[in-house]
Amino acid sequence: MKNQRRAAAAATLTVLTFITAGALPSPAQAAGTTLTINAGTAIRPVTHVASGGLYALAENSRPADSTLLPIRMNTLTQPAPGVGQKPNGQPPGGDALLVAPQADRVGAAEIIRMPDIYPDFPYKWVSWADWLSKVDTMVKARLAATAVSNVQAWEIWNEPDWTWNTSAAGTWNAGWVRTYQRIRTLDTVTPIAGPGFSTWNQSLMSSFLSNAKANNALPDIVVWHELSGASGIAAHVAAYRSLESSLGISARPIVINEYATTGEVDVPGAVTSYIAKFERAGIQSAQRAFWYEYGTVNGLVVNNNQPTGTWWPYKWYGDMAGNMVQTVPATQTGLDGFAAYDGTRKIVNAVVGNESGTNYVRVTGLSALGSSVSVTLESAPSSGRFTAVTAPTAISTSTYAVSGGAITVTVPTMDAGRAYHLVIQPTSGVPSYQQRYEAENASVYRASRLSASSASNGGYVGRIDNTGDPRSDSYVDFVVNVPAARSYTMTIGYANATGATATQGLAYNGSAWSTISYPPTAAWGVFGSTVSVPVSLRAGYNVIRLAKGAPYFAGGTGYAELDYIQLT
Repeated sequence: MKNQRRAAAAATLTVLTFITAGALPSPAQAAGTTLTINAGTAIRPVTHVASGGLYALAENSRPADSTLLPIRMNTLTQPAPGVGQKPNGQPPGGDALLVAPQADRVGAAEIIRMPDIYPDFPYKWVSWADWLSKVDTMVKARLAATAVSNVQAWEIWNEPDWTWNTSAAGTWNAGWVRTYQRIRTLDTVTPIAGPGFSTWNQSLMSSFLSNAKANNALPDIVVWHELSGASGIAAHVAAYRSLESSLGISARPIVINEYATTGEVDVPGAVTSYIAKFERAGIQSAQRAFWYEYGTVNGLVVNNNQPTGTWWPYKWYGDMAGNMVQTVPATQTGLDGFAAYDGTRKIVNAVVGNESGTNYVRVTGLSALGSSVSVTLESAPSSGRFTAVTAPTAISTSTYAVSGGAITVTVPTMDAGRAYHLVIQPTSGVPSYQQRYEAENASVYRASRLSASSASNGGYVGRIDNTGDPRSDSYVDFVVNVPAARSYTMTIGYANATGATATQGLAYNGSAWSTISYPPTAAWGVFGSTVSVPVSLRAGYNVIRLAKGAPYFAGGTGYAELDYIQLT
C-alpha cells in the first residue's frame, strides 16, 4: 500500500518516565490493566517474525548494516528486478536482486513483488501480452542471478482487491491462475505468494482459494495486509486457518507483508501491540508497511545509520533468544507485549506498551531464576521518523523477591506511545555475553525447524538437504554478537545418522569457505555430539553460515542436523 491512499494521522505524544517499586505489589490492589507473561510456557522458537519491511532496503547499502544486524531482520518484500515503481514520487529503487547481497549479509530473506515493474500506483494495466512479457523478463533475471540465494517467493500482485483492472484484464482469480502458470513454465522451484489483499476479506479469500485449488494453482505462501489496527489479527488468522481446513487445503505459511497504519508505524507502543499479536498467531513473517521513503526500514533509521525511537523495540526484539513465551493481554486493544525466555542464560526479555496510566506486568514461571531477580526497565519514545534516538531512556534497576515463581512489576504513568523493555535475570552469575545460539533461532533457508527432547532448548534444524541451485540451497545463518575481535572456539551440536561422516560448508562475514565434518551419531533428532572449530570474528555483530549448499560453495556431503553453535 502507498501513502497516497491514506492521509497520515498525526499525533502528539507526551514523553513520560516512571519509577518502579522494588517491593512486590499485590495484584488485588491493581487499578490498571495487567499483562501476564508466562515465562515457563513456550509458544514457538524466537525467529523475530515481525522484523521486516516493505521496500525496507535501497541500493548502495541503505540503511547501513550496522542498523540492520541488531534487529535480526526476518523477511523483506522488495520491488521486482528492473523496478519501475516510483514510490510516493521517489525515483525507482530497491530492486530485489540489487539489494539481495545486503539482505543476505544481515540474514534476511526476500519476497519479490512483481507488479512493481510498473511505474505507477495504482498499477496501470497495459495488456496480457505486456504483462506476460514482463513476467518472463523478471523470472529470467532472477534465474540468471546465480549468486542470489535468499529469494523466498514471487508475489504475483499487490492489493488485487482494488488495483487489478477487471474490465481490461478479466477477473483476478483467472488472472492469478494465468500468471501462476506462466511463472511455472520458467521456474518450478521458487514458491509463489498471494493473494496480497489489502485487508482480510473472508469472502474474497474463499473465492480465491477455491478457484486456485480447482486450477492446481494454490499459493505456497498466503499473503494479506493488516492496515486497520492490530486488534483483529488473531481473529483474521483464525478465520483463515478455519477456511483453509474447510476447503481441504494443507496448512500454508502466513505472511503479513504490510502492517501498521500511518499513525502507528512510527509509534513504539503501537508496533509493540502488532508484534505481540503476530507472535501469538504463529505467522511466518510480517513486514512494516511502506508509507514514506524506502531504504529506511520504513522509519526505523534516519541519516542512513542512526536509530529512531521506533528502532529500539525492534532492537530489544532482536536481543531475544530461546523461545517466545505466552503473553496474555486483558483485551485485544490497549496494553500488550511480547516476551522470550533464554533458558541457557536464564533471562526473560519482554517488550510492552500501547497503554497509558499505571499498569502491571505479572511474570510467572521464574522459579529457575532463584528466590530473587534483577529487573531492569527502560523505554523508547515516539520520536518520529526523522529524529535520532541514540539510546533508550533508562528507568530503573530493582531487585524483586520471587514468590510462587512469580513477580508483579508496576509500571506507573505509562505513555501509550512509548515501548517499555523489561529484562529479568538472576541477581548473580549471569554470563557477560550470549555464547550459545540455537539453530532454530537462526535464519533458516529451505530447511525445517523441528523439536526433540534431547535438543538444546528443545529445538533444532533438520532437512538441510539441498545443494546445487540458488533457489533451493539449504543453509542456516547465525547472527552473533561478540565482545571482542579475536579467535573463538565454535562448538556445533549436531546429529548425523547416515552411518558415515557428513560435511557442510562454513563461511562468515564474507570469508572463504571451509568444510565442517560431522562424524556419524546414533540417530536423527538425538543430540549430544559436538564438533569444534576456531573462527576469527570481529567485535560486535557477525553472520556465520553453515550450508549444505550456497552460492560459491560446491556443496556438502551426506546429511547433518544442527542443534546449536556455542562461541567461547
